[in-house]
Amino acid sequence: MCLAIPAKVTELLGDDMARIDMDGVSKVINVALVEDLSLGDFVVVHVGYALSRIDPEEAELTLSLLREAALVGNAS
Repeated sequence: MCLAIPAKVTELLGDDMARIDMDGVSKVINVALVEDLSLGDFVVVHVGYALSRIDPEEAELTLSLLREAALVGNAS
């Protein structure tokens, strides 16, 4: 199963790389596919690449659904 996850850009590192926060997990990813990225932007991340910018409300809704799915998965 492939899954793209929203993440917040916390640091622009140069050379099309950035540090992001994935709901508490910090990771360095490639952001070459997203133009004019700024600190605090939310992006959709898949296998180490930012695929597109996403608005903060949509990012939080998706993260909430993933948290809820994890809780359901741990209930059994």
